[in-house]
Amino acid sequence: MRRRNRSSAKREKAIMLFSSVFVLTALTVTGLFVRGRSEEKNDGYVVDFSAIENETNELADNDAVQKAEKAGQDVVTSDDLDYDPYYQETNSANVENEQVARAGSSNTKDKSDKNKKSDKNKKDKNDKDKEKNDKNEEGMFDETIDTARLAEMEDTMALATSIQPALTFSDGDSLAWPIVGNILINYSMDKTVYFPTLEQYKYNPAIIISAVEGDTITAAAAGKVTSVFSDPEIGNGVVVELGGGYEVTYGQLKDITVSEGGYVNKGDIIGSVAAPTKYFIVEGCNVYFKLTKDGIPVNPMTKLS
Repeated sequence: MRRRNRSSAKREKAIMLFSSVFVLTALTVTGLFVRGRSEEKNDGYVVDFSAIENETNELADNDAVQKAEKAGQDVVTSDDLDYDPYYQETNSANVENEQVARAGSSNTKDKSDKNKKSDKNKKDKNDKDKEKNDKNEEGMFDETIDTARLAEMEDTMALATSIQPALTFSDGDSLAWPIVGNILINYSMDKTVYFPTLEQYKYNPAIIISAVEGDTITAAAAGKVTSVFSDPEIGNGVVVELGGGYEVTYGQLKDITVSEGGYVNKGDIIGSVAAPTKYFIVEGCNVYFKLTKDGIPVNPMTKLS
């Protein structure tokens, strides 16, 4: 009985072992078969990324070569680099791409040159337009401007004339002494008088008043200064128009305070007494005082009060 049970157990173990081997074999064969079919099927549909990458690098190199040749720069390809020029590390803002930066700089420079050229063209055009407008405006308004200027000048002259004091000296008016002093040589046009320095007799159209060098000389009457001059005989002098054809001449002056075209009132300072010229050394310091009417000498003593 025991032998029969042992034989049945051995038989079951053998069957189980055989079944296990059979199943493993079947699975192995099935896996190999499926793998072979899969490899045959993928041969036509697998994308070769390495080939695409190589092709892309070649195209990029060719494009870079063409651009560099046009720009006259050195040719740099991907084979010359130790890293991918188009690769930028994630979260790294400091990674520089020389080729891209160079291309960007070149583009920026080209744009800047174009902008400068455009600005220059606009400026030239604006200058031409402005010049044209100026010429047109000049041609249009020259006549108007000239007329306006002429009118303005006339108004100015009229205003200046209106504020000029009237020269009203007449035969009945009198003169003030330009300086207080004795008469060294009298007026004489009807006969000659003696000049000590010259040691000769001659006509004298003025009076020679003794003075002290540096003393003040004042205007004998109101009038307009028509001349400030220098003469060898009477030194520095001033001529003042009084009106009514009368003029008065002051000589032997220095530090003159008036100028031609100016006006003086009676008693205004016109200068001071200078050292005598060589024609009046013996006479000493003096003031030359002459009065004329319509250019003819008049005795000043007839008008001095």
